[in-house]
Amino acid sequence: MKEVGRLLTAMVTPFDEGGKVDYEQAKRLALALLNSGSDGLVISGTTGESPTLSRQEKLRLFGEIKSAVGDKGAVIAGSGSYNTAESLELTKEAERAGVDACLLVVPYYNKPSQDGLYQHFKTIARGVNLPCILYNVPSRTITSLSAETTVKLSRVDNIIGTKEASGNLGQIARIISNARDGFIVWSGNDGDTLPILALGGYGVISVASHLVGNQIKGMMDSFFSGKMKEAATTHRHLLPLINALFIASNPTPLKYALNFIGFNVGQPRLPLTEPDEKAAAIIRETLKNYHIDLPLG
Repeated sequence: MKEVGRLLTAMVTPFDEGGKVDYEQAKRLALALLNSGSDGLVISGTTGESPTLSRQEKLRLFGEIKSAVGDKGAVIAGSGSYNTAESLELTKEAERAGVDACLLVVPYYNKPSQDGLYQHFKTIARGVNLPCILYNVPSRTITSLSAETTVKLSRVDNIIGTKEASGNLGQIARIISNARDGFIVWSGNDGDTLPILALGGYGVISVASHLVGNQIKGMMDSFFSGKMKEAATTHRHLLPLINALFIASNPTPLKYALNFIGFNVGQPRLPLTEPDEKAAAIIRETLKNYHIDLPLG
């Protein structure tokens, strides 16, 4: 099973001036991210505006980015939704497109029970050979995947870990303590990365790594080599940037920031719109305080 890495970037989807997916720019961004600290990429996740992408757009992104990346890093397909049957079919197609793993979000809108969540994820995982990563983000899905259900799902062989964006450190601790050996917990919030590592977490699926990937990688390297003070200093330094990137709905601040520094990714698709001038000014001012790791050439 391919090692997917500690630092995964939840990659934005670039659009051209006409609002169409810019596949060439997506490939350039994917390679730039792998050259600035990322071990792998999540394609068509929340940050990739997955609800606005068609099935055909998602599959083309999976295939073209994997072709461009090759063995330089893992490509993880955001193939989950609130529909079990459609999620399973898209995950099967993503597997045929050659991706290395899939990310499966907690079903949103229809508010399933914990048993429904268990059956949903188990059905998808058992229908493919891909490594599957759960994604718990109750601020967006309303329903939260409980620690107990996550632990139960960790017994499914090809469910390899979870992206935990609940912000509930007690829940995350219970998952780390009780899941099967080798089950991975990635932080799903950049601001929670160091606390989750301290609990025994593995890494982060990051938004801020678009801009400061090497610095996030360095912070984690410091932590795992026992340089706790250095790791904490870096983490604290990055927090104002992380806060600015979530001053409005993700990924609108990030896309604004990328465009501002000179890596064009286009505007978000409706119903998302660009940040208002007040938010944009905060993003611009915050960026002045940071070295940007993303190669722009």
